[in-house]
Amino acid sequence: MPGARSFPEDDWRRGPHVLHNPMTALNPHAALRALPKAELHLHLEGTIEPATVVELAASHGVKLTEREALARYSYTDFRGFLDAFKWVTSFLREPADFALITRRMSEKLISQNVVYAEVFVAVGILLYRRQDVDAMFRAISDAGDEARKNGLHLRWIFDATRQFGPDAAMEVARWAARLKDHGVVAFGIGGEELSIPASAFRAVYEDVAAQGLHRHIHAGEVGGPQSVRDAINFLEVERIGHGIGVMHDPALMDSLAASQIPLEVCPSSNLFTGALARQRKNPSARIEDHPLRELYRRGLMISLGSDDPAMFHTSLDAEYDAGLRMGLTLNELVHIAAWGFVAAFLPSEEKAALLRAFHSKREALGL
Repeated sequence: MPGARSFPEDDWRRGPHVLHNPMTALNPHAALRALPKAELHLHLEGTIEPATVVELAASHGVKLTEREALARYSYTDFRGFLDAFKWVTSFLREPADFALITRRMSEKLISQNVVYAEVFVAVGILLYRRQDVDAMFRAISDAGDEARKNGLHLRWIFDATRQFGPDAAMEVARWAARLKDHGVVAFGIGGEELSIPASAFRAVYEDVAAQGLHRHIHAGEVGGPQSVRDAINFLEVERIGHGIGVMHDPALMDSLAASQIPLEVCPSSNLFTGALARQRKNPSARIEDHPLRELYRRGLMISLGSDDPAMFHTSLDAEYDAGLRMGLTLNELVHIAAWGFVAAFLPSEEKAALLRAFHSKREALGL
């Protein structure tokens, strides 16, 4: 396990670290809620609560009760989750729909003291449904700009759908490049991780890099260590969504600790989709079986994310609470919170400003 951890401003990328003042009058849950936080793994469409689905459906002439909507938010595996995601997003048909869910998402984030978030937008789905990407994203961006008045800074990651293939992914990447002056900071791929090998998307990621966008992928969620290795070796990704499959490969964990390629870890998501059960080869796996503590203590750079919080009945606050249940200390979770800003796809000066504000609040809390 790494030794003492501190937060020197000139060495905020790397551990090992400890808090300057580990004594605080706040209990761990209250302390973590009071800290300003970054959310780096959040899907806009996955923030839609059942009540909002009912509202969206009604606006399109579909009668639906909240109980009926809630029933759709129950699944035992990743395929079931994807089917539910497809159903929920079927009610996103107009720019006003996207503006509504962006406002609702922003309210939730602000209530959790989130001051910075990078949010996935399922542009691959928009294109598949032949929707107007420009009009839909402008509505999202405008609603996101409103949140800045309340202290929330939003950036966007355009997400392609892996099983749709490289050509479809390239179209998403080109849209990301067109709209990068409107807050799009990265391109990523989600969807069915095992459907198409990472190597098939090499040209897409080369184009993304040439356009000056950051590179992201979901890997090691249901896939094993090789899925993560391929994403790094073939696509040169800068950050990995989930990544828990690396727990099976000590050498890869050590390599990630050395390179400090961040993993965005989403424990509740991994539980609800069956990803954790798959990785542990245990259908009864519980949140306490999650490898978060092992990954952190091995020196990997970790951020916590809520992924699709409405669909997994969670929140970013709840993910930090889960970290405590997994045996991470308050010290360690405060460091993970700081790493959320370190791992952000932001210019160094903006990142440093967010970190200064974070450390100022941390010190004021006696942490």
